[in-house]
Amino acid sequence: MKANRKLILLVSSLLIVALALAGCGSSENKNAGDGGKSPSEVKRITVFNSKVEISEQLEELAAKYTEETGIDVEIWGSTGDSYLQTLQTKLSSNQGPTVFSVKLSEADKLKSYLYDQSNEEYVKNIAPNMALKVDDKVVGVPYGVEGYGLVYNKSLVSPEDVKDYDSFVKTLEKFKAEGINGLGLSQEGYFLIGHILNTPFALQKDPVDFIDKLNKGEVKMADTKEFQEFAKFMDAIKANTRNPMEVKYDDQIGDFATGKSAMIHQGNWAYGMFKDYGDLGFEMGMMPFPLSGNDKLAVGVASNWAINADASEAEIKAGVDFLNWMFTSETGKHYIVDEFGFIPAMTNIEAGNLDPLSKAVHEASNSGKTIPWAYNYFPPNTIINDLVPATQEYFLSADMTGEQLLQKLDAAWANSVK
Repeated sequence: MKANRKLILLVSSLLIVALALAGCGSSENKNAGDGGKSPSEVKRITVFNSKVEISEQLEELAAKYTEETGIDVEIWGSTGDSYLQTLQTKLSSNQGPTVFSVKLSEADKLKSYLYDQSNEEYVKNIAPNMALKVDDKVVGVPYGVEGYGLVYNKSLVSPEDVKDYDSFVKTLEKFKAEGINGLGLSQEGYFLIGHILNTPFALQKDPVDFIDKLNKGEVKMADTKEFQEFAKFMDAIKANTRNPMEVKYDDQIGDFATGKSAMIHQGNWAYGMFKDYGDLGFEMGMMPFPLSGNDKLAVGVASNWAINADASEAEIKAGVDFLNWMFTSETGKHYIVDEFGFIPAMTNIEAGNLDPLSKAVHEASNSGKTIPWAYNYFPPNTIINDLVPATQEYFLSADMTGEQLLQKLDAAWANSVK
């Protein structure tokens, strides 16, 4: 009887150890599906994409990857606020995708799920200053880049005419005397103030630190030299160009396309609208907004590709393999440029058929001659809800000065962070 008891205790102990080991193994598989398998055994990955405009093309690219590798790629799609909410829900319930889109503004919130891609081979090809970093780790690879500055008619103006404040004013006055609008802004929020106001922020030694101090009330725009010069630029625009409160985006594009405006403050995305006008009869380019002698375009990234750090080691490896293929294979590079229509953010991807505005952005990005999109760090909705109304008042009030505009912008900012 005693021997039987010993045998029962031995069997029970072995069973407990086996169950404990099985439990440890299952805890490593945080995601359902292929988690826990060796890299060679992973046969399916999921990609969650937030840019609806490339959905069909991404499906095609995924099919080609499957043809070449045998790895099935399932594409999930969603946009706007629903994308982030859905992504967070899936990640927190251990059902997250292998690869997913993430914006700069979302990175801090999601950082525990962002795999460190710093040591992956394709990362070395990311254009200067374009990688998404958190705690100095590369956690996102750009979809592509976009940029803006002064889009100009090469038949009317050259970069040599607009190098600093004095030459800028002289050029606007010259065009005003000739009956040409020297610079076109438009009434829409980012086109009115969001993009152009980015420049004095981006020219700060540490834009993020400056914005943090502005949030805390420790600094003011009105007391900062780059903003003080910005106010002078705005006064010159107000005095010598068509009032932007009378100009819609379509009008801004149309005036430039028909030679009524010599320059507009716009981005490479505007080029598609010029096609409606046929042969314009002139060439165009993009040059920097010359605040404080700035000679760099404002270039940034709309979204990035991240890898789920909560996935198994095997699934992470499969996600890395997919991104590496997309950024280095001839098929992947073709899709990024010709099918997605992106300006590549990777220096190893050639883009020979870009329009002149996209070409200017691409060259600036690859050379590192860029300033950041500092407004990505603004408090949520500050531009539309607070800065736009202050700027509208400035352009609608004949007697309001640029200095007073800065005071209004400071007050509006303080209101936005209450």
